[in-house]
Amino acid sequence: MTVRSDLYPPLEPNHSGFLPLDDLHTMYWEESGNPDGVPVLFLHGGPGSGASPKHRQFFDPAFYRIVIFDQRGAGRSRPLGELRDNTTPLLIDDIERLREMLHVKQWLVFGGSWGSTLALAYSQTHPDRCLGLVLRGIFMCRPQEVDWFMYGMRQFFPEVWQKFADHLPQDQHSDLLTHYHAKINNPDPAIHEPAARAWGEYEGSCLSLLPDASTVASFASDPVALGLGRIEAHYFVNRIFLPDNSLLDNIDRIRHLPCVIVQGRYDVVCPPVTAWELHQAWPESELIMVDAAGHAAWEPGIQRELVAACERMKQQLA
Repeated sequence: MTVRSDLYPPLEPNHSGFLPLDDLHTMYWEESGNPDGVPVLFLHGGPGSGASPKHRQFFDPAFYRIVIFDQRGAGRSRPLGELRDNTTPLLIDDIERLREMLHVKQWLVFGGSWGSTLALAYSQTHPDRCLGLVLRGIFMCRPQEVDWFMYGMRQFFPEVWQKFADHLPQDQHSDLLTHYHAKINNPDPAIHEPAARAWGEYEGSCLSLLPDASTVASFASDPVALGLGRIEAHYFVNRIFLPDNSLLDNIDRIRHLPCVIVQGRYDVVCPPVTAWELHQAWPESELIMVDAAGHAAWEPGIQRELVAACERMKQQLA
């Protein structure tokens, strides 16, 4: 049987709104597709990048009830870039609050990059709420992965890294994360806005196998860069507010769930070794290595395999 592998046509939400989380944060959410279908939860990357309308198109709208939200401080959630009361455990609580509001019993969890981190953390906390996982560009925010992001990507994008590093004085290059974190959180927009743009341009420039000017421009734009740079630095500095190596240590909690891992062979942002290590800890998972691809979800091969994975999941979930 041929499995569809191209994106579904654009569609509009059936419902959307803003869910107050506490006295500070309000979360944007939406649902589209079949109101009576199998629920699927989309978790965006970053942390801090937000979701887009195109993300709805990974899923068959006749089969899936597609739930998308912007995490605290990201995208359309407010306040943008807010770090107070912004931790992984609170994001997990937010997902549960959204699930209860929408009267969802269980859902398929789909996440890429930081979305894969949050998908693992959420599913390990609430395995009974998950039907399975579709993961991309695996990131577990371990110290070696953060160090790779801050310094290792220089091996493949030396000119991009140099521009990123040179936004700071030379004597701060030995600890880019600490000094970027301070600069992005400086109250003066004349200081934090250029720093956030430099961070976003750095990440956006390394996402794709081939140069993609539109991606770089999007990541360096003020609405994306502030949430992305500020929240990523916040989570990196705080080791994602979880015990070291907890996502691998707790994999037995979810090994009974079906899981497809889609990984770009030439992913410079989240190198394939991390996906391989997850697969080794979770041998029941299916690892798909896409040879002609980098990190971005919109790489043709990555996009194709993500749609196909959701199509195959339909057979298990129907």
